[in-house]
Amino acid sequence: MPNIAIVLGSFHKTNVGLMLEEARKTAEELGLTIVEEVWVPGSVEKPLALKRLLMKPGIDGAVVLGIIDKGGTKHGFVMGQSVMDAVIQLQLEFMKPIGLGILGPDIEPDQIASRILPYARSAVEATAKMLDLDV
Repeated sequence: MPNIAIVLGSFHKTNVGLMLEEARKTAEELGLTIVEEVWVPGSVEKPLALKRLLMKPGIDGAVVLGIIDKGGTKHGFVMGQSVMDAVIQLQLEFMKPIGLGILGPDIEPDQIASRILPYARSAVEATAKMLDLDV
């Protein structure tokens, strides 16, 4: 069974907690073992936590979950682009898959509830599929 880690942003802890429950369920269904779950303050801290986890030889891949909602400025949009770019670069650096389950950037509050479970599930499924590829 491949070992994965999950990095979660605590800024929207209640909703991200629901994402974590779905990720756990999906990982079990797909035969993945979650060996570490790390909560960080927000999305900006996720790449560093991911890098520290991916450096560990017992971690085969990771999932990152969180929400970057729409604010009154472009801060969330710029932050989201930077975080997602950093996550992609970590995949390439470590050659380990990272399922991206971050809602947003610029997601409206009324769009969050319907996307929580599908995004978490898709992030775990993507990691599982990439771990299974022989390329």
